[in-house]
Amino acid sequence: MKVSTEAAENRQTILEVEADPEEVERSLESAYRRLVQKAQVPGFRKGKAPREMLERHLGKGALLQEALERLVPQLLNQAIDEQGIEPIAQPEVEITQIDPVIFKATVPLRPNVELGDYKVINILREPAEVTDDEVNRVIEQLRRQQGTWEPVERPVQFNDLVTINVVGTVDGENVINRNDLQFQVVQGMPVPVPGFVEELVGIEAGGEKEFTITTSEDYAAKELAGKSCIFKVKVVDVKEQKLPEPDDEFAKSLGQGFETFGDLKEDVFSHLKVMAEDGARRAYENKVIDALVEASKIEFPPVMVEKEIDRLIAAQESELQASRISLEDYLRSQKKSREELREELKPVAGKQIAGSLALSKLAEDEGIAVSAEEIDQEIETMVQNTGEQGENMRKLFSSAGARKSLEGVLVTRKTVGRLVEIASGEKSVKDDKKAESDLEEAPSAKVVEPDSSDSESKSDDEGTD
Repeated sequence: MKVSTEAAENRQTILEVEADPEEVERSLESAYRRLVQKAQVPGFRKGKAPREMLERHLGKGALLQEALERLVPQLLNQAIDEQGIEPIAQPEVEITQIDPVIFKATVPLRPNVELGDYKVINILREPAEVTDDEVNRVIEQLRRQQGTWEPVERPVQFNDLVTINVVGTVDGENVINRNDLQFQVVQGMPVPVPGFVEELVGIEAGGEKEFTITTSEDYAAKELAGKSCIFKVKVVDVKEQKLPEPDDEFAKSLGQGFETFGDLKEDVFSHLKVMAEDGARRAYENKVIDALVEASKIEFPPVMVEKEIDRLIAAQESELQASRISLEDYLRSQKKSREELREELKPVAGKQIAGSLALSKLAEDEGIAVSAEEIDQEIETMVQNTGEQGENMRKLFSSAGARKSLEGVLVTRKTVGRLVEIASGEKSVKDDKKAESDLEEAPSAKVVEPDSSDSESKSDDEGTD
């Protein structure tokens, strides 16, 4: 076996391996012994056909393929060991030549992280602000939740609640036939097809209308794509929403203990403030992590990006399933393929990997760790207010693997906190205060009281003299 290595970008090594003819022949002979036990060669009992007859029956390519399926992995593992390479994932292998047998393997290596001077990172914190408009929007939502629907004697307008009888046909067949169908006329709503809701505007209660809508060729519902849908609609009734006045009575009606409308606004402001501060904190953390990555040299193999994309897609799929939507349906609605989704997520995955690697290196350099007591405390925090599920959660985190995973989360949290202290200057303020405190205590700390035994001994000596 001949082996040559070539360094590739993004922490990869390319191995080129040429198999010795003797190795190939031994592998072919082993492949023959395996296949001859399975193949039924005309004129021979199973397992008794000579190799040349088996090759003629199956084709020499089949025997060679069987041989290489065993030989290539063996030679690859041997080459990796000989070259002292530590792959982090399965190498990609390409057979480039058959005679002699030569293959190339792209081997992913461990990431390399060289942190920049992160201690000079300095980013201004943006204060979390809540505007009157944001407070008013929340109160408007609360008013709509408490609003009542009342009949009106006028044509349909957007945001009305209507009751209709509707028949829709495509190519002479009914696709919808409903009486007393009730829904809100929201502009742009794509149900039952885009443009349907807009056709209802202007019809009075008791009025009828017939109209045709042609869907686009790439419409999500394939059975309707590019088809002309004929609708016959009768509006049974029209209702508009009456909102409660924004006053003390409205505040009391919410049943949250508010006595005045001012109390309600103050509570809404407080909640929005907490949300704004949390959002500002996360945004600031992302900024300082980006700055750390920007200041550092981080290299990692593409296979890590692909695995992170797999994780992101799995998380997205799980979220969609909670809403009873399949990933395939979602992608169709977005006019996107899985391959396009993966390509779209590639920069996101790369950024997350770079940030994670940078934080891991920072934790190592700063000696950041968590104790078993801190892990226990975090578990207790998580199980609070979980009722009967609390004990199950404790059992879940009793395993070594779960505790190790939680330890990683806590170390990352501490590391981000340390980086935030550096970037915002908060740590230096704390250090200055500590230094001032130490200086204040220093004089008394340096006063050395004489040892009583020395004093007595000196006194005795003086008395003797």
